[in-house]
Amino acid sequence: MITRISGRLAGVDGLSITIDLEGGLAYEVLTPTYLAEQLASGRPIEGSRIGGGDGRITLWTLQYLEAQGQGSSFIPRLVGFASPDERRFFTVFTTVKGLGNRKALRALAVPPAQIAAAIQRKDTAALQKLPEIGKRLADTIVAELSGKIAPFLDASLEKSLESASVAESKPLGGPASEAVDALVALGETRAEAERKVARAIERLEPEADASTIVAAAFGAS
Repeated sequence: MITRISGRLAGVDGLSITIDLEGGLAYEVLTPTYLAEQLASGRPIEGSRIGGGDGRITLWTLQYLEAQGQGSSFIPRLVGFASPDERRFFTVFTTVKGLGNRKALRALAVPPAQIAAAIQRKDTAALQKLPEIGKRLADTIVAELSGKIAPFLDASLEKSLESASVAESKPLGGPASEAVDALVALGETRAEAERKVARAIERLEPEADASTIVAAAFGAS
């Protein structure tokens, strides 16, 4: 089993990144939402081997088989994390009923230590602000994982998940509001559209129009 991979970041497409091993071989690796966004922005990730300025990254990985065609065939997938602890959190997180690998990766819109802190506080309202997590699933996560996530709590990362979400949920106006409406028309939920637009406008000039924001938002998923 592949447990670690190092190489140059060759591209980011949603949650999928490509790592060039520089020997004629490249790997597609799925990553959590927060990590894919940081890799796409080029921001360094504190405490990891990511963002050294030369494009080289190291991810701690796990493999699984993804069912295709109602289980008639399977595709091997490689999932990458910024640290061994984050990989271990994922294996615990995905034991929750109704939280498969793909859904869990999309739900990890903030570092795992912040999610662990919300679970520790039994803060289901904060968990519901994560993509893919509704009220019932938030209740299930707290019920099944309370008492199991203490090893993943990190005082340096335990800033309020609620506060982080509030920053993203400030009312959007003008072109940003139009961009949200456009994404909703394309099938996004309003909460997810607002999250993507908020992420996108962080990288754009203040005078960006709605079409520019929408285009950027597709890269903020």
